[in-house]
Amino acid sequence: MYHKLELIGRVGRDPEMRFSPDGKAITSFSVAVNAGYGEHKKTLWVRVTAFSKLAEHCNEYLHKGSLVHVEGTLNCDDKGNPKMFTRTDGTQGTSYELIAHGVTFLDSKGDNKDEAVF
Repeated sequence: MYHKLELIGRVGRDPEMRFSPDGKAITSFSVAVNAGYGEHKKTLWVRVTAFSKLAEHCNEYLHKGSLVHVEGTLNCDDKGNPKMFTRTDGTQGTSYELIAHGVTFLDSKGDNKDEAVF
C-alpha cells in the first residue's frame, strides 16, 4: 500500500539545513495549514523534511511566511501514530512529519513561480 499527502500552507520558520554523515543535505521546516473559519478556525502545524537537491532548493528559496505546496508521505512511529516528544518544559507533545517528495514554491517573483520537484 502507498499513501500520499498534499498540503498548502505558509512556512512557519526559516528552513534549517544539516548534513547526514554521508554528506546528504537534509532541510527541515514547519508549515501551517489552516482549516475552518471564524471561531472554528484551526491551525495544524506539520514538520516537513526534504532530502538531497530538494533540501538544497528549499533551504535556498524558502523563508518564514513563504507559501508552499508540499507533497510527500507521512512519517509516523512504529504503530502508525504521530511522533511523541518531550518539550523543554517537560510536557509531552506530538508531531506530524511529512517527508517531502515535491515542493512547489507558490510565492512568485513577478509572474514566475519557482518549482522544485525531484
